Amino acid sequence: MKSRGLLKKSPTPPAFFLPSPRILAFILALAAGIPASAGKIVIRGSDTLGAKLVPMLAEQYRAAKPGVTFEIAAEGSTTGIAAIIDGTAQIGMSSRSAKSTEMSAASAKGVDMRATIVAYDGIGIIVNAGNPLAGLTRRQIEQIFTGDITDWSAVGGKPGKISIYTRNTSSGTYADFKQLAMRKRDYARSSQKMAGNEQIAAEVARNPNGIGYVGLAYLGSPGIKALSADGALPTKQAVLDKKYPLARPTFYYTNGQPSGEAAAFVAFTLGEEGQRIAEKIGFVPVR
Repeated sequence: MKSRGLLKKSPTPPAFFLPSPRILAFILALAAGIPASAGKIVIRGSDTLGAKLVPMLAEQYRAAKPGVTFEIAAEGSTTGIAAIIDGTAQIGMSSRSAKSTEMSAASAKGVDMRATIVAYDGIGIIVNAGNPLAGLTRRQIEQIFTGDITDWSAVGGKPGKISIYTRNTSSGTYADFKQLAMRKRDYARSSQKMAGNEQIAAEVARNPNGIGYVGLAYLGSPGIKALSADGALPTKQAVLDKKYPLARPTFYYTNGQPSGEAAAFVAFTLGEEGQRIAEKIGFVPVR
């Protein structure tokens, strides 16, 4: 009873009923049906997309909309898909399709996970620039990366123990390569896992006996050369003509149809300017 009397005598409501300008802005944003961080786009996932292409797209997008900010983390496709499921990003970059387990996890959380093809890519087999080989068969590629073949002399090269460089397990390219080139077999135990395409290219350039794989955008790295696979070189035209066997699409994942600034950025990526940037970097455009 004493508490009710005190409340009646209080001349103003308690302070926590008076929202700060920041909280008020948040409430108004919700009322308007838009996210409070409408000027910030959080993008996470694939190194194949996130190391070069998406930062360049973001830079060009900001040139037209300087008030927009980006948070881009290129840590692997698995992290991008997980970020959409957890709601910690508006766009998840991925160089592979979502797994059935990931789709189930999304559904369990009420997430309507949708994929948009950003561009097409080829996974190029790279060796040191001093390696005399010009190409390998898909069977030889499988045998090397699974550890069945361990010396270059077995495939017509100079004698020397083969050093294998792969992406890490969170990478979409790591998973796609297993499916496209290795018949889903496990990598050799001796293979060394790298964080990204640039790291693989750098290691192969330093190691005369090295072999690895990178996306089309990284084939021009110094000190390396690309091998043909079953007679086809990893070029944009070969991917476009479906003649290169180690090719795949790359994706943006979102929770349902993107909205606000994220939707505008997806549209920019798929538009004429965005696809021109993708092609300039080394990807095969979707249009």
